[in-house]
Amino acid sequence: MTPSDTDADAPRGSERAEWAFRESSADHRTRAVPYSHLSVELGHLYMEDFAEGPERLRAHFAQVAPWAATARTLAGPKRRVSTCFLIDDYFTPFSSPAEVIPMVMRAADLAGLRIDYLARESGCASAAGVETAALLLARLVPEPPVGSNGARPPAEESGWLCNGERSPSDVTPEAMSAPVWQPPVELGARRHSVFLDAQLWSEDKAGTRLWSCPFLAAVWQMLRLGLLRNRGEVVLTAQPWAEEEFPHDWRDLSPLVRLNPQAAPFCAYRTFSVLDSRFLPVEHAVRVILDHTAADPAAMRQVAERSAAEGLQLPSAVSERVLYAFTTTGTRGGGT
Repeated sequence: MTPSDTDADAPRGSERAEWAFRESSADHRTRAVPYSHLSVELGHLYMEDFAEGPERLRAHFAQVAPWAATARTLAGPKRRVSTCFLIDDYFTPFSSPAEVIPMVMRAADLAGLRIDYLARESGCASAAGVETAALLLARLVPEPPVGSNGARPPAEESGWLCNGERSPSDVTPEAMSAPVWQPPVELGARRHSVFLDAQLWSEDKAGTRLWSCPFLAAVWQMLRLGLLRNRGEVVLTAQPWAEEEFPHDWRDLSPLVRLNPQAAPFCAYRTFSVLDSRFLPVEHAVRVILDHTAADPAAMRQVAERSAAEGLQLPSAVSERVLYAFTTTGTRGGGT
């Protein structure tokens, strides 16, 4: 609420005052970000991977290197390509940046790879006082199945999101008749259904929320695509790392660090992730989440205008901008 400029011209002692009212949201502007053509994820590893030592990391990057080279080739010689690596410090904080990051960088270098950006998975949950995961949750628009009676609470309350109609559990058979069962149905299925019901979070007795791996991975994809905003502001901004030594506590490291000063922008029109095959079910859930996400319209418009100016045509569906290569890097165990 601001005084009208006409008040400055009003006679002294006048009781007339004119005020102009406007919504506070009108002051928000969606900040634009620079874009690469492609963001290549060189890995997403857990504590057990690092516990196996440098040999495990070298085996990982040796498997990733050919796929990363292919991605660069397909992107084109004049395209901007950046690389990134995600470390899980959310589910199981372990070791320290001072020990882990140099080991990762050396293993990548031996495979001929350079990591431009290193991210902490905890930043996909919260960063700099912003509840990053909650921003994506607020953007979810679940598609209710035909004939739904609302008995199932919405995803933002239940913490579960599916890609269709669940198998009914409240069907009461008539006396002396066999139980009635109906299968789940995928929305938009082609001939047969592939039904998925993904958990977005869990809570302990105190009500503390633990975000699921698929949901954090969906946040990660939205961050890489430059489509997540907090009241118009960019959520994560890459901080340059110019010091020789990394800190001994993950909390002292920025959620997103630019390791390569000459790196192309972190955000990109498309993402490409080279992941171990254990992540296949996780990324299936990620695509379901992205298909039910209404991205910031201003951010979507900025991307469309920027890409069109460069002669690129992007898919309208966010999930179709996310590409993968699944491989096996000798991993034992699975992600959270």
